[in-house]
Amino acid sequence: MPSVSTVNLTAPLLLLLLWATQPAMATNWLSLARLPRSRPVSGAAPCARLRGLTPGQVGVCRARGEVMESVRKAAEMVIEECQHQFRNRRWNCSTTPRGINVFGRVMNQGTREAAFVHALSSAAVAVAVTRACTRGELERCGCDRKVRGVSPEGFQWSGCSDNLSYGVAFSQTFVDEPERARGLSAGRPLMNLHNNEAGRKAILHNMQVECKCHGVSGSCELRTCWKVMPPFRRVGIVLKERFDGATEVRLTRIGSRTALLPRDPQVKPPAARDLVYLAPSPDFCQLDPDNGIPGTAGRRCNGTSRLAPDGCELVCCGPGYRAGRAEVVQRCSCKFSWCCSVRCQQCKNTVTVHTCRV
Repeated sequence: MPSVSTVNLTAPLLLLLLWATQPAMATNWLSLARLPRSRPVSGAAPCARLRGLTPGQVGVCRARGEVMESVRKAAEMVIEECQHQFRNRRWNCSTTPRGINVFGRVMNQGTREAAFVHALSSAAVAVAVTRACTRGELERCGCDRKVRGVSPEGFQWSGCSDNLSYGVAFSQTFVDEPERARGLSAGRPLMNLHNNEAGRKAILHNMQVECKCHGVSGSCELRTCWKVMPPFRRVGIVLKERFDGATEVRLTRIGSRTALLPRDPQVKPPAARDLVYLAPSPDFCQLDPDNGIPGTAGRRCNGTSRLAPDGCELVCCGPGYRAGRAEVVQRCSCKFSWCCSVRCQQCKNTVTVHTCRV
């Protein structure tokens, strides 16, 4: 029976300090979202000038240049979806004004927030590359033609199934590269790799089936079906749920190898689809520009909800909020035409808004 021992954690504050000062290399590729559309992201010279990429990712860029436009799109997807999922939380995925560390130094720490961003990033790359395959934009891949035959439900597999295996393989090559380059004996690379894989599994476990009926007068004597990825919004929702139920882990030695096990021995080990984190999160209440934390002063909140995540007491870190009146423009008096158009008027209404005190 291999012996199990916890790696020396006699100075947890020192470890937190080390995590906070490490360069957040693994997610710096998200800075591709800041490049103008006219800026090329493939080719030997352009790849070398992409500051957010690690040396290994530059090599992938040079070897697989046709995929890099999808990687740029994935970076945009990550920022947009993260800000949507956390729009009502203290940490709302706010971005830094410039630089390659898009979400600030909070990504340098092994927190829940970093876990979520890693999972969402790996999923976004897999989705964006798979979409490009399905659309015929990449020479090396296309539809998944392995999905063939008759299903147990009796329909015929046909059509253009999303080639998720290609997108996942590229995500593993590109997104996981910084962690594999650092080695797998430290806690942070193991945490990132686990969460990267959890992000990809959020797609795999939510694949959908679309079908088309064939027959006389629209009957469904024969159905042909194909597999499609879930909408990326669905992936974001799944990962947000995993964020809320994430497991705090610690680096543990098992025989000759190291692994991440729950810090609380009463908690069951996380599954491959769960998110894990190493360090507690800051409260995100106060402005901390050095770490990319804007604080919550001036943020809008829900004054009618006390315990919900968007409630003012939680968002504003206490009862420090105020109510005011604001004029908003909304659609009203909408009328449907006989076909398919909708005509609306623009109405101005005065509503009560609540904001955190400065």
